Amino acid sequence: MIYIRIIEKDITEHLFKNQVLVIYGLRQVGKTTLVKKIFDRFDGEKIFFRGDIPSERDIFREPEPSKIIRSLGSATLVIIDEAQMIENIGSMLKVMIDVYPTIQFIVTGSSSFDLANKIREPLTGRAREYMLYPLSYEEIVSAHGLVYMNQQQSFFMRYGWYPRISSLSTSEAQDQLSLLQNNTLYKDIFTLDNIKKPLVLEQLIVFLANNIGTVVKIGNIAREIKTTEKTVERYITILEKMFVIIKITSFSRNPNNELKNGFKIYFTDIGFRNSIIKNHSEMTIRNDRGALFENYIIIERIKYMDNHRIAVNRHFWQNYKQVEIDYIEESNGSLDVFECKYTERKTKSIPIFQEIYHKEINSLNIISQDNYGDF
Repeated sequence: MIYIRIIEKDITEHLFKNQVLVIYGLRQVGKTTLVKKIFDRFDGEKIFFRGDIPSERDIFREPEPSKIIRSLGSATLVIIDEAQMIENIGSMLKVMIDVYPTIQFIVTGSSSFDLANKIREPLTGRAREYMLYPLSYEEIVSAHGLVYMNQQQSFFMRYGWYPRISSLSTSEAQDQLSLLQNNTLYKDIFTLDNIKKPLVLEQLIVFLANNIGTVVKIGNIAREIKTTEKTVERYITILEKMFVIIKITSFSRNPNNELKNGFKIYFTDIGFRNSIIKNHSEMTIRNDRGALFENYIIIERIKYMDNHRIAVNRHFWQNYKQVEIDYIEESNGSLDVFECKYTERKTKSIPIFQEIYHKEINSLNIISQDNYGDF
């Protein structure tokens, strides 16, 4: 099934505004499906390239407009899939839109670690960027309805939200996630030139998967997996830029009483995370169900905000008495506060946080199994 992705509307509304449209995302989240859909619906002259095909990649190797335009013909829409494979892609695009401003370029990439570095500087102010996540709650409900979503909730919590996986049996989903995990880790990450310690990176990923929603520090992780703090910091940055994880930083106005330097890690897809720790058990028998629910809720919130292009700063909060707020959105001087509770709807932390920051709080929210759809 081809889902209607929320960012599609914004992309189509920004065609032909003298900007390169850049779509990032993990492997298999549907980037190619999305751009092919846009391509097929476009009535004008168009052409589609794949950066992972050497003969097509070579067309863009030299940023010489007169040579490139011969391959484009009369196309006004040009889509380049897997653009991170093309050397100097940003310089090429800058030259092309300067010389041929009526041509709309759309490029996709599975690695901002490569693609963003090649695009952002040459195209400063000339690119509009999108993040395509695995399917969101909103997109699935839109396609299938709320009844289906409630029926399949257990499956999604165990196997995640990749479009291809959502229609598979549990055994097929598990096999597909394992394959995806290997491709992401070994083909996309371990093959980077500057990855010198693949075993350490693998240990780090397992550690993070076992500690979702837990406040961690670089030094503690380094000691746990027996490596340097510099290596941990570098590899976490790579995992972030490869869209495997999202890091949430601490919120503090009073460093004497509040944690300032720790951070939390959440996996972009909980099925991918479960595959790493090799646990796809039902939620009712899991020891990590509270942490898994928290990961799910916070990532779904991030998907929603990013899909609708609502910019916020994302934090958690903890004081030195271990009182904690799971998630805070900071925007325009106000705070939206969220606590995730899998089994209950009571919390002691919100009143404590409210007493300190009542002048800045916009909303207080306790998210449970009963109301997570509204959230």
